[in-house]
Amino acid sequence: MKPKAVVIYSGGMDSFTVLHLALQQGYDVYALSFNYGQRHSKELDVAVRVCEDLGVSHKLVDITAINQLLQGSSLTSSDIDIPMGEYEEDNMKSTVVPNRNMILLSMAIGYAVSLGTTQVFYGAHAGDHDIYPDCRPEFVDAMNVVSAIANYDDVQIISPFLHATKQAILQAGVDMGLDYRQTWTCYLGQEKACGQCGSCVERLDAFAKMGLTDPVPYVQI
Repeated sequence: MKPKAVVIYSGGMDSFTVLHLALQQGYDVYALSFNYGQRHSKELDVAVRVCEDLGVSHKLVDITAINQLLQGSSLTSSDIDIPMGEYEEDNMKSTVVPNRNMILLSMAIGYAVSLGTTQVFYGAHAGDHDIYPDCRPEFVDAMNVVSAIANYDDVQIISPFLHATKQAILQAGVDMGLDYRQTWTCYLGQEKACGQCGSCVERLDAFAKMGLTDPVPYVQI
């Protein structure tokens, strides 16, 4: 039997790559997506379609009730503008959702325990370190320590791209032959990607550095 693994899967470019990496490594993948009231919930529609196409077990969990506790972020508060421009700390700080990854990882670890597996894959990467405290290596290390204390079995958080750039993630996906049309990155969540928000800018920069054209349709670039 294949070993089981939970993969936190948002529908975005990073977790899409992690999902396929886990599959290629021979895991029986249990994808886990969360609706926490994010404005770009279109990513979840993409996640559902990808898992259906792959035949991967997928749970989309509605935790929108906690949205009222996670205000103050442009991703969860409709009265705060999504930042446009460069993917840098000063510009992107408003997209930090309070304690998001600790909450999501805690639930993913609980799911792993219920499945009898000890592996949880998570798509944090080096480009997030300056912006998101809960994507930093010390956070992942600490969560692994807490996970080992909180459960009889030591559930390990695996972050294969924790020290990798967005470009390196894209390179890994290209090497696997992935189709990034099956991902959604834009924080606005409209019919087409805006090409202007910080998340779009970071993604487009990775494709440009690779000499590739992003296959996702954009309103403007």
